[in-house]
Amino acid sequence: MNTLQPCPLFINGEWVTVKSGATTPVHNPSDGAVIAETPLCEADVIDQAVAAAAAAFPRWSETPPVDRARLLFRLKNMLEDHFEELAQGVTQEHGKTLTEARGDVRRGLENIEFACGIPSLLMGQSLENVARGIDCDSIRQPLGVVAGIAPFNFPAMVPLWMWPLAIACGNTFVLKPSEKVPLSTIRITEFARQAGLPPGVLNVVHGGREAVDAILKHPTVKAISFVGSTKIAQYIQSTGIAHGKRVQAAGGAKNSVVVMPDADVGPTATGILEAAFGCAGERCMAGSTAIVVGKAAETVLPQLVDAVSKLRVGPTDRDPRAQMGAVITRQHADRVCQLITQAAGQGAKPLTDGRDLNVVGVPNGFYVGPTILDRVEPGMVTMQEEVFGPVLNVARVESLDAAIELANASPYGNGAAIFTRSGQAAREFRHRSAAGMVGINIGVPAPLAFFPFSGRHASFFGDLHLQGRDGVAFFTQQKVTTTRWFGAGEGSIWSDK
Repeated sequence: MNTLQPCPLFINGEWVTVKSGATTPVHNPSDGAVIAETPLCEADVIDQAVAAAAAAFPRWSETPPVDRARLLFRLKNMLEDHFEELAQGVTQEHGKTLTEARGDVRRGLENIEFACGIPSLLMGQSLENVARGIDCDSIRQPLGVVAGIAPFNFPAMVPLWMWPLAIACGNTFVLKPSEKVPLSTIRITEFARQAGLPPGVLNVVHGGREAVDAILKHPTVKAISFVGSTKIAQYIQSTGIAHGKRVQAAGGAKNSVVVMPDADVGPTATGILEAAFGCAGERCMAGSTAIVVGKAAETVLPQLVDAVSKLRVGPTDRDPRAQMGAVITRQHADRVCQLITQAAGQGAKPLTDGRDLNVVGVPNGFYVGPTILDRVEPGMVTMQEEVFGPVLNVARVESLDAAIELANASPYGNGAAIFTRSGQAAREFRHRSAAGMVGINIGVPAPLAFFPFSGRHASFFGDLHLQGRDGVAFFTQQKVTTTRWFGAGEGSIWSDK
């Protein structure tokens, strides 16, 4: 039996081990082994974490932004020094390939790098003589205690979307990582402690629905940052707002990749393969629907099917040649397979079929093979639901107009991409796409840390997005001061007329 890895809380600068109460297992998806047990905290534990954050806020908010930035620089350097260790940890608890895990960690580091620019990012505005002898200026100030609730699919990156920028802005933070993948957050938090983060500035709690509700309803928490499914994002927004909180809630997606007849075949097939099957399809920017226009089906599809049929699926923690790993749990693997079966029953044609995949040597791993479903229609289940697995829909249309119409019919609005050599088609698509993030000859148009992650419609609930200057605005509030200084006797009711 494997020794379980510890899964403590981090409250007021100390690691706290929960010795009793309910837990949920953390699996290595590659072989199904339990590697840790996540404690499911109750409301009293959330109270302790929030109290620690509240106590730390007055001093931390008065810490000069340049000093906060220097601490984050130290953290960033430490994470760089332990980059491979962190990537291997992501691979073990999530199941994605080591290359994908490195990308997960790298994107997280880029968000720390962005937060290190906080002295410039917090600069306000001023205007002299808004009226005669009167000046006006605005500054940004922190909110107080803020919180983040993270998903399982990017164990390093998504929490690092949240708390580094929040604390750089002068807030203190309570983080609840996914109970399925808590270990990467624990390791990164330990490095933050070693970098000199004062007690109470960052607190880490674990749990499920009860912990989430305690955060949402806690009167001291001023703002909530969330990434997860659309259903839960809606709940986070409505509950958070009902309890007086600022909310940014990124939800699910159904992203389309339009393929024009003039697209470069090789790069297009590679782009779709990476968009649909990267991270086993478990990402809200996955290109899960290829909309092929006219003769593009005859040129791109055969090459794509050939590449997908050769994709090596295996245990990413021990097979360096594995090109795709397992999904997060056995229950999720079963759900993905069920959706494939439903779509096939509705008339979709499997060109590759990942059901009943047998990976040699790891019979208990949570595997679904890469699946391409051709001739998928708008009403079919895999076009309606976010599968969040390695399943690519292929829909066939005859014009760019029809492709844009089909892509825009989705209730979601995260990403959309087009592969073409035509500047006119690319411009038309960019202009008319209803998605918040658009790719041109890029299958996954996820922006870097200095741009907002700008989902729309059912993919985002709130006003200010994660990342970039939107993130700074979300974690701060503005104060505007109007100033006038009088000369001797000026402005007095007794002054001479």
